[in-house]
Amino acid sequence: MIKVTRLNAVTSWNRALNAARRTVGKSALKKEPSDSWKAKMLLAEHSPIRLIEYEWTWEQIPQWVTVHFVRHHIGCEKFVHTQRPDRTGSQIPRGEHLQGELNEMDMTANAQEIMAISRVRLCNCASKETKEAWTAMLQELKKIDPVLVSKCVPTCVYRGFCPELKCCGYANTHQFQEAVEKYRKTE
Repeated sequence: MIKVTRLNAVTSWNRALNAARRTVGKSALKKEPSDSWKAKMLLAEHSPIRLIEYEWTWEQIPQWVTVHFVRHHIGCEKFVHTQRPDRTGSQIPRGEHLQGELNEMDMTANAQEIMAISRVRLCNCASKETKEAWTAMLQELKKIDPVLVSKCVPTCVYRGFCPELKCCGYANTHQFQEAVEKYRKTE
């Protein structure tokens, strides 16, 4: 089972608040912004949200699932445990490792990229294991930033329709309509 063993805030929402205040000529404040302000900034995807960063570790993640996450490259960094025997001391030649072998991976991402990753990795067309890994991270993140997690939705909810070539059918359900309404709330 894929586990998130560490999740930390790298920066605070105060940093984004003061960056936004700077852009309109206001002085910095020494407080966290309201949840409503956070939700509005996330929905608008204004640039200060890129200052909100989190880092986490996945353990027992299949090697092939790490490949899905290393494809994300804007606003994030990834560090996957190497399979190189000259670095690890393993007796298994690199070419003989299996894609299903369990591995460890660290990742750091800003709020905008966390939302962007969610659009792809929460989709019902994503692999079950990749969706499981991302959902595990979001469950941990929700403990420290529930507003950000409330804006982490699949692309269909984000856009209000399914853009996939082969739709899973979720966009035609009552649950989908409820998810869209919930996503768009700022209060």
